[in-house]
Amino acid sequence: MATTSFISPSRISVIAGHTFTQLVRMKVFYFLVIFAALLLGMQFIDMSELGAVSAVDQNIRVMKGGGFFAMNMFSVILALSATALLLPKDVEDRTLYTILCKPVPRLDYLIGKLLGVLALVAVSLLVMDGLFCVILNLRVEGIIAERSALLAQVGRPQEFIDAQAQLVRAEGVNWNMQVGVLAVFLKALVVASIALLISTFSTSTIFTIIITVVVVLIGLIQGEARDYFMTQQSLGGATPMMEVTRWIALLFPDFKLLGLEDGVISGKGISASLVGRVTLIAVLYSATYVVLSWFVFRRKEL
Repeated sequence: MATTSFISPSRISVIAGHTFTQLVRMKVFYFLVIFAALLLGMQFIDMSELGAVSAVDQNIRVMKGGGFFAMNMFSVILALSATALLLPKDVEDRTLYTILCKPVPRLDYLIGKLLGVLALVAVSLLVMDGLFCVILNLRVEGIIAERSALLAQVGRPQEFIDAQAQLVRAEGVNWNMQVGVLAVFLKALVVASIALLISTFSTSTIFTIIITVVVVLIGLIQGEARDYFMTQQSLGGATPMMEVTRWIALLFPDFKLLGLEDGVISGKGISASLVGRVTLIAVLYSATYVVLSWFVFRRKEL
């Protein structure tokens, strides 16, 4: 009798490919139209007169912040909704029974489903990143043209005008922005892994979405809550909540640890070691939730 390997890359890739195709047929890419409309709208945001360098920087940073916020929002919504729909749909279509009777280990099935969702998120982020870079570059060049005209009117030399243009371009599209896009993807990875875990014992898609949203919200605020209680402890105040925050840190992901976008938006350089640490944290979070999903799913009667 032939043995079934515990984890098979070929099986996982087949399941991931089928999942990606399944999600594409569900026409989940329509949200990209909304994203493009938001980016186009942000072109018309003007914080103040363009006569000051700080105002120019502020305009570009506001647009970058809005773009990363939109990418975060759409990638998380896509990762959450796509993952929450997968298991119920496979059960309804009886695809799950067909796959697991091959036999296919349930861990392979879960990993394949997760990778299929992540492939969809990655493709979506690439499209959003491309749109974002094009529109941001148009915005930057427009600001440079207006500012150069103003400086020329007041008699500034061309060398000064060119130097100012370089400073403005440095705030625009650069490779450092791709670090922010990676951070967005890592957050979507963790959210999809959480949704996968909850969907293994959930009774409905709505329940999966609601509980995942609650977990994400806790993960977003736990860093600030922990900092607050640590400050109170350092000041000698009562800190009975410190033990609670420790348990929360064990059970829920800290999305503050994955946030690299603020540094990218403000123009700070992000070191390779920091990117590596953040990536490792996200992968460890995801691996933990996948293993927990497998423990739950392998005991589930189908």
